[in-house]
Amino acid sequence: MSKSLEFLTEALRRLPGVGPKSAQRMAFHLLQHDREGADMLSRALHQAVNAVHHCALCNTFTEEDVCDMCGDEQRDRRLLCVVETPADQLMIEQTLTYKGLYFVLMGRLSPLDGIGPKDIHFDKLVARAADGLVTEVVLATNFTNEGEATAHYLSEMLKARGLHVSRLARGVPVGGELEYVDAGTIARAMLDRRTT
Repeated sequence: MSKSLEFLTEALRRLPGVGPKSAQRMAFHLLQHDREGADMLSRALHQAVNAVHHCALCNTFTEEDVCDMCGDEQRDRRLLCVVETPADQLMIEQTLTYKGLYFVLMGRLSPLDGIGPKDIHFDKLVARAADGLVTEVVLATNFTNEGEATAHYLSEMLKARGLHVSRLARGVPVGGELEYVDAGTIARAMLDRRTT
């Protein structure tokens, strides 16, 4: 294999879920069947890498100093939702139920991987949450072991600074039948039940 093709294959392997064979198939496909697509992909990556950076306020991706959401005066500045990734932020936005602001951690605590509070921009989060406008911080980290540990750590630290902290509820999915839901989810739904 040529050095250029080998380099392309190695670059494609950096994508999540792409192994050596998949990367090789993609590389061959782009060069054999879609050179125009390969060129477009190259230009798009180059443009994104050079233009996209972190929002000065919420840490999400943007091409401006402050992202559109942080600059939107219609958003409720009393609410601050903390998520792990921009993808999580997008999913919450798509529900059309949350109208506050965000803070994107760009990860989660994982001591085994050497990821600590500084790596998830904890100081920047505290400064944002303690700006005098925020009255509630909603922790919307994932319900993985690392996400739970991150939520617990953030909750303790933010409460110690006098902030009201809440957590996304967990439970049975909409349209789910109890017979097919795992026991852990049912147990959590029972513990997190609310009055109607």
